Amino acid sequence: MTKKSVLGEVREVQLAIELIELGARLQFLESEVGLSRERLIRLYKELKGVSPPKGLLPFSTDWYMTWLANIHSSMFYNMYRFMLEEADETPLRALIKSYRLYMEQIEAHGGEVVLDFTRAYTMVRFFESDMLQLSTCSRCGGRFVAHAHDNKHGYVCVLCRPPSRAGKARGPKRVEAPAESESASDTVLARAQPQVAASGH
Repeated sequence: MTKKSVLGEVREVQLAIELIELGARLQFLESEVGLSRERLIRLYKELKGVSPPKGLLPFSTDWYMTWLANIHSSMFYNMYRFMLEEADETPLRALIKSYRLYMEQIEAHGGEVVLDFTRAYTMVRFFESDMLQLSTCSRCGGRFVAHAHDNKHGYVCVLCRPPSRAGKARGPKRVEAPAESESASDTVLARAQPQVAASGH
């Protein structure tokens, strides 16, 4: 095996480890990492202590429209777009970095991570397939995940118009709508920009 191929394999193993730690499923690993299925399964078992979960990936845009899921999904996707357009990351690195930043921001404020890595990746695919879009709230100006081809005129986000029981059924770590009409996506983006700049990307 040549030096180049050895280094290449090391990078693939490092990528696989990073993705597994974020919660990537085997189907995603097989599509993004240049290692055999058997090698990926062994890595997964070594890191997680269990076999990779089986079953189909989620295939419904409706999940992203519920109150809390929409807030978290919108936060993540705005960060993902920032990584692509402003930080000039590749789609895969943008996915990894924006998901890490999403988790850091949620956990720093005592919240719980609602959007797992699989749903984050699936949402990106939904956008690429023109099944979802970002709509701008007519009240706060934030950009939120919405069904593709929905009327954007007069759109009001889930923060400015929360359902009556929003946040009431969750435990102490629930994420409630802020009192001011400031979009979650804009808040996170404001924090993300100096962090990206500091990292040199």
